[in-house]
Amino acid sequence: MSRTRTALLAALALVAGTAGAAVAAIPPDVGAAAVPCTVEYKVQNQWDTGFTTAVTVTNNSAAKSSWAVKWSYAGNQKVTSGWNAKLSQSGTAVTAANESYNGTLSTGGSVSFGFNGTYSGTNALPTAFTLDGVTCNVDDGGTDPTDPTDPGTGSRVDNPYAGAKVYVNPEWKAKATAETGGSRIANQPTGVWLDRIAAINGVNGGMGLRAHLDAALAQKGSDELVVQLVIYNLPGRDCAALASNGELGPTEIDKYKTQYIDPIAAILKGTKYAGLRIVTTVEIDSLPNLVTNVSPRATATANCDTMKANGNYVKGVGYALNKLGDAPNVYNYVDAGHHGWLGWDDNFAPSAALFKEAASAEGATVADVHGFIVNTANYSATKEDHFTVNDTVNGASVRTSKWIDWNRYVDEQSYAQAMRTQLVSIGFPSGIGMLIDTSRNGWGGTARPTGPGATTTVDTYVDGGRYDRRIHLGNWCNQSGAGLGERPQAAPAAGIDAYVWMKPPGESDGSSTAIPNDEGKGFDRMCDPTYTGNPRNNNNMSGALPNAPLSGHWFSAQFQELMKNAYPAL
Repeated sequence: MSRTRTALLAALALVAGTAGAAVAAIPPDVGAAAVPCTVEYKVQNQWDTGFTTAVTVTNNSAAKSSWAVKWSYAGNQKVTSGWNAKLSQSGTAVTAANESYNGTLSTGGSVSFGFNGTYSGTNALPTAFTLDGVTCNVDDGGTDPTDPTDPGTGSRVDNPYAGAKVYVNPEWKAKATAETGGSRIANQPTGVWLDRIAAINGVNGGMGLRAHLDAALAQKGSDELVVQLVIYNLPGRDCAALASNGELGPTEIDKYKTQYIDPIAAILKGTKYAGLRIVTTVEIDSLPNLVTNVSPRATATANCDTMKANGNYVKGVGYALNKLGDAPNVYNYVDAGHHGWLGWDDNFAPSAALFKEAASAEGATVADVHGFIVNTANYSATKEDHFTVNDTVNGASVRTSKWIDWNRYVDEQSYAQAMRTQLVSIGFPSGIGMLIDTSRNGWGGTARPTGPGATTTVDTYVDGGRYDRRIHLGNWCNQSGAGLGERPQAAPAAGIDAYVWMKPPGESDGSSTAIPNDEGKGFDRMCDPTYTGNPRNNNNMSGALPNAPLSGHWFSAQFQELMKNAYPAL
């Protein structure tokens, strides 16, 4: 709580709406520490017959090794599914008990869980909660809504997305709104990419970091708000993909530190922004390259061999985590590739080990990592419903199909949850959460399968049922047929902090032909629709759209493609 309240604990007030919160008050002469527990209950999404809720519980009493939260509904609400807690209901009474992995609740510690429910009539919010039989007050999650000068405490929470709005980038919103039909998604939150030093102050008259943070404060109002930043400017960036090469050469680690990370960290530490929840996604497509695209692999590149040898990817990521993690309201999420990159046995555990090495470099510790992000700027389906990795067809495992190709995972959610377990097992905090970028993995439209494929062979079964309609999992550039995926939302599944649109839909992955530029970006044949492939995509066609501009530049045809094939449909 940011400050004490002005009414008695028994005087409960409700804040209603589609993002409602049950709020209780405490006497003005009683500090937050005197309250045995606080509960934040927020309805994040509500429709005619259902709703999604996020709950955060804070324990101010003695540490616990297990816990149970209880409340009752005044209406006919029914909990139908949940995550991060074992939920049960008897009549109107609901109990949420800890899972095996989150039973520890220290003094001052918090735990978050969520659930989906149904209702009819009105969805009245609960007015009282207990933690292990002790009555809790209900906190509004930060700022005092009666005091517009209160920026919030900036204290760290378990899931920054829980109970919070997410920043809508005005520049992306303007581009989306200008597109035919774009107003349907123009208010969705997307990541702000700091992809070069100049982006800190703004490129070509555009918004810089401070301008975005100031705009975020205006959008925040009295609510909690997340700002999503992509930290993306390593020396020798994207060593295996020419389209997104950066401005810094392989040896310019000192320039990366002093002219890029240090200025960003200084801005983020400003007291003006202490009330924002700032999510940083650190160096997309960097560390995974040091596992899969180095010698003696057939997919090795000379640039990736150089970056592994000089250690500047590991040093750069470690330095960023260390400096950015100093601010209590900054939440670092490290890139963890995607299932079609790191899901194989010989990639999975080595990648996790490399992530820990980077999180222990340049003064960083695993405590500087709040979680990991998968599928950023990629197209892998969030969840494949028509087959699992354990299926067999005529006695043959689906892992033998050409599409799965012995991978352990068939979609991003199963991969993200498994990677989280692996990371915790090697020393990362048990509370880390995962983000899944769903900005371009909807794969809707007429090509979306409605059921399993024919059981003639493992290939007909998998190919006929898979949502991901790419020619090959290794295809990554401006994919034809792709669609917008799940809309951004908090805590959609166990271990997943949020679905996010970190890659702004409509921004190109790379140019279809060589285009001279001063941004350090090369021409990658994987962005050429006529390209017949390489070992990284098993020598298949690229599947790329034609007439694409430089990476990061607006690509109207791709934006229209994503809206047309969106799933859920717009």
